[in-house]
Amino acid sequence: MKLRDRVEMITKEVYGADGVSWSAEAESKAKMIEGDSKHDDFATMMVKTHICLTHDPVLKGVPKGWALPIQDVLIYSGAKFLRPCAGTISLMSGTSSNPAYRRINVDVENGKVTGMF
Repeated sequence: MKLRDRVEMITKEVYGADGVSWSAEAESKAKMIEGDSKHDDFATMMVKTHICLTHDPVLKGVPKGWALPIQDVLIYSGAKFLRPCAGTISLMSGTSSNPAYRRINVDVENGKVTGMF
């Protein structure tokens, strides 16, 4: 199945969107990928916020009448993954919405560090 067809199916069946809205850059990359047989056995791993079904964490529940915007497609050749990116998202793995660094403090008077463990 072509990449754009896979993304369309995931978007409709998993996220409940009406369809996909491709940026010019993402669509160009998708067409390039689909035209190169070395990507035929690559898996598709969607990149989007985990906070909601859509690309927009403000939209809660199961919204209707929306399209998933694909901004870019990342190629991980070693792992054989194609990663369509929906919306604006940070790709730093393991960083939560309240990262641990916010709880770390250094007392400038004595150099004591708190909040590490």
